[in-house]
Amino acid sequence: MHGESGAENERRKEGGVDEVAAESGEAGNTASAEAADPLAQAQAEAARLKEGLLRTAADYDNFRKRTRRELEEARRNGREDLLRAFLPVFDNLERAIQSALRSTDLKAMADGLSMVQRQFVDALGREGITRVSTVGRSFDPSVHEAIQQVATDEHEPGTIIAEVQPGYMQGDRLMRAAMVVVARPKSDGGAASGDADGTAN
Repeated sequence: MHGESGAENERRKEGGVDEVAAESGEAGNTASAEAADPLAQAQAEAARLKEGLLRTAADYDNFRKRTRRELEEARRNGREDLLRAFLPVFDNLERAIQSALRSTDLKAMADGLSMVQRQFVDALGREGITRVSTVGRSFDPSVHEAIQQVATDEHEPGTIIAEVQPGYMQGDRLMRAAMVVVARPKSDGGAASGDADGTAN
């Protein structure tokens, strides 16, 4: 009986090996068939490329959102820094106004306001903001806006003779153009003033 059981086990083992071999052969044949099928290869490559594209799109979207958040935070921090720089100026302006309400000394009021103005200019300078030069300079359309021309022989044509509203630069960037009055030659008619384009009123 033990002999028969041993023989039967041997047959089962041989049968199992044959089955495994048969399955391996079938898997190899399937892989070979897929490798030999151009359509299957193209579909697999398309699926791989699609997955890579989706991953890249997701990475870009995350980068875009992160960049937007960083820019908004930088703007917010910049506004806060600028506000902190000007708060002392506002404080002194308020004090000057309160003092002016109590005082009748015009010179003292003027001195106080001049001090606040100097403090304001200093605060702007620390932030890299400078005032556009105007009076006595030649008109420059990149930083000046002519709102009037005055016919005169006392100044060279194109010279700025008055500033109506100051302009400001931040580094090389124009924040606001200066509004100015520009000299022009006297016409034969002797008109005293005209529009910015040179036509007399």
